[in-house]
Amino acid sequence: MSALRMVFLSIAGMILLGIGLTGFDKVSWVLYVPLIFLTFAGITGICPGLIFWSRLGFKNTPLSCDLPKQGP
Repeated sequence: MSALRMVFLSIAGMILLGIGLTGFDKVSWVLYVPLIFLTFAGITGICPGLIFWSRLGFKNTPLSCDLPKQGP
């Protein structure tokens, strides 16, 4: 399992913990949407948010720390 998938699952776990501490009957249904999306992304490796934003025209470029160092 990759580190990115673990990040997705960790964030989903923290949201679930927050929902549980607040009370499942007291929180809005909107908080369950990122929980479901992040869990899905962590398990399958398919990120719905990335697909959504790339279809709206935003570029899917790697982070600057992933780029190889170029010499002078």
